[in-house]
Amino acid sequence: MSLLRLAVSAHRHVFRPLILIPRSPALIHSRTYASAKKGAKSTSSFVPGSKQPITDPAAQEEYAKAEAAMKNAVEWYRKDCATLESRASGRVTPALLSPVRVKLHDAEMRLEEVATVGVREGSTLIVTPFQEDTLKYIEQAIYDAKLPGVTPQRQDSRTIRIPIPKPTVEARLTLFTSAQRKAEEIRVQVRKQHQVSVKKGKYAKHSVELEEFQKLTDRYVAEVDKVLADLKKATGAK
Repeated sequence: MSLLRLAVSAHRHVFRPLILIPRSPALIHSRTYASAKKGAKSTSSFVPGSKQPITDPAAQEEYAKAEAAMKNAVEWYRKDCATLESRASGRVTPALLSPVRVKLHDAEMRLEEVATVGVREGSTLIVTPFQEDTLKYIEQAIYDAKLPGVTPQRQDSRTIRIPIPKPTVEARLTLFTSAQRKAEEIRVQVRKQHQVSVKKGKYAKHSVELEEFQKLTDRYVAEVDKVLADLKKATGAK
């Protein structure tokens, strides 16, 4: 083979490296979708549906109202269960009477607003009204509160004595059963608030608002479940 042919053949089989041209970051991280009226819009700043915040002012206001109502209901239940836990453990404190509400002059008042509550000998609550003529109303309010194991005894014209027995296994179970009933009542309150808010907003199916209200409801129902589970552990209920 002549030298000329060898040179031509070698030229044809020369290796040419492949050069890659990097794409622009804007092309990599930004996508577009078509719009018949306004042309293409960038989706680079879009938030996934599960994390999309509520932007409508009216929906934001309703969300805040619903959250406040749910929070208040759950916090009330949390405090009530703390009182039940104290009783289940045998601790006698004035907080045992915190659910009592006294009706005076067409108004409902907390017990500590109309009387002092003390502890005697570690096992007896002593209630002393600020005004002697309110004693009967306070006594009736304690009965109406229907606190398990709490029976007021009028000691004199200005004193109510309430002996608190040491909790038995049956008594602790009764306390937990009472908390179970109240837990369901709070769950119902939370779900009703959810229904009221959603009905008021008339939100579209699969909308961000519906999703966020549902997540809010699930969160507070879960809090109720946790408070009840903690009480169950504390009382030794099965």
